[in-house]
Amino acid sequence: MKYMLLVCGDDTADASGMAPVEPWVEELSAQRGVRLHGHRLRLPAEAVTVRVRGGEVLRTDGPFAETKEYVAGYDILECDSMEEAIEAAAKHPVASIGAMEVRAFWEDEDAEGEIRRLDDELTRAAREGDIDRRMACYAPDVEVFHPMSGLEERGADALRKAQEWWFSTVTGPVEREVLEFRVRVDESIAFSHALVRIRATSVEGEPLDSTVRSTTGYRNFGDRWLIVHEHASVPFDAGIAAGTEDRS
Repeated sequence: MKYMLLVCGDDTADASGMAPVEPWVEELSAQRGVRLHGHRLRLPAEAVTVRVRGGEVLRTDGPFAETKEYVAGYDILECDSMEEAIEAAAKHPVASIGAMEVRAFWEDEDAEGEIRRLDDELTRAAREGDIDRRMACYAPDVEVFHPMSGLEERGADALRKAQEWWFSTVTGPVEREVLEFRVRVDESIAFSHALVRIRATSVEGEPLDSTVRSTTGYRNFGDRWLIVHEHASVPFDAGIAAGTEDRS
């Protein structure tokens, strides 16, 4: 489960003896993989409070509440329990002079399930040769690299043209079999690593059968996840490469 750790400073406390935060970040991020990300915030004096009353937008320079304690930053933790999150919070240096508020995320979405369903949609679109259905899985600013063309396609329009060209080279259904699929989801960004087998028949009647390693990046657009980056690579044949070197 994910937890929001609100780092609450105290502007009356003496922070001169506080331990540095970097070792805490290193331990929980690189070593334990508990801290997903986080950041410091600017001081409350630089905040802007916004209210809407009677349709009018009211802006006030400064924090929402006048108090000696303020939110100085945040960290996103992924822990097995509240107790583990509290243990991590207690080790934060600011806990010695301020306070740490630990709150669990509201778990009402299945982000990983949505991404797996998005990948299933790619499989169905390939089988039906439905380019519109396939393109609906990608963001307008997507960047894609595929070994078939050897070129990077930037933007949905360029990707559509590349897809139309590729589907024009095959006949009948395209079988897309996902042999392996691993996904890691954060709040608004996710990545998957997959081993995908593609089988089809060329317009000349030749069978096509290739397996690619696909790395895909996704972004949460609020109501759905879309692909923003995709890179597919094929196995490297050292023997062929060596032969090519010898002939040059």
